[in-house]
Amino acid sequence: MDNFQIETAQNISIEQNVAGIGDRILAFIVDIAIISIFMILASLIMAGINGDRGSEMMYYLVLGLPAFLYNLLWETFWNGQSPGKALLQIRVVKMDGLRPQFSNYLVRWLLRIIDISLTSGGIAVVTILLNGKGQRLGDIAAGTTVISEKKKVSIHNTLAVDLPEDYQPKYSQVTVLSDNDIQEIKNLYQDAQKTGQHHIIISLSEKVAELMDVQFEEKPMNFIQRVINDYNYFTSQ
Repeated sequence: MDNFQIETAQNISIEQNVAGIGDRILAFIVDIAIISIFMILASLIMAGINGDRGSEMMYYLVLGLPAFLYNLLWETFWNGQSPGKALLQIRVVKMDGLRPQFSNYLVRWLLRIIDISLTSGGIAVVTILLNGKGQRLGDIAAGTTVISEKKKVSIHNTLAVDLPEDYQPKYSQVTVLSDNDIQEIKNLYQDAQKTGQHHIIISLSEKVAELMDVQFEEKPMNFIQRVINDYNYFTSQ
């Protein structure tokens, strides 16, 4: 599963999981099954209706339109998900992580004709695999992608710490650090604590302060803990 970076309103980079091609195909199959069932039921209903040809055409139009607009309607009114996407825990989002507008959904829906309908999904699959950001042609044009919302053990789980509700961060400069930086800092800090190697904590605090371009007045141990806490605060906003 590929990842990409999104920028929050606080100008913090957060790594987002791109939905796997397998999940997207399965979601597509689920949606096709739902549409097929709907069309079968609609056909059965129409078979029992007596009327002139004009009336029958109108009924077919009314019943067929929801199937034709299936993906556009579901994604627009269900925050980027269709039943298939919801089942597979994937969702359409903008590349900045925000909720797409109707225009975004409309563009990606219109380009389904090229991506999926005319090529049986061939162009969509190739584009997604080559793009690296989970985007088919419709997504590229609309500025969207499809992300996975499945819970998994990640570096964020190992970094997480409980902070009081009224916690006030001190060093906004922690945002220059990455998840891997903080994880390494945390590991070195904890190992040094366990083995009583205070000189390592001193060296670590000096290096971290240099990376963040800050001066600290608290004890090295307190500074490192503050950096870890502040990072958790800003990345959870």
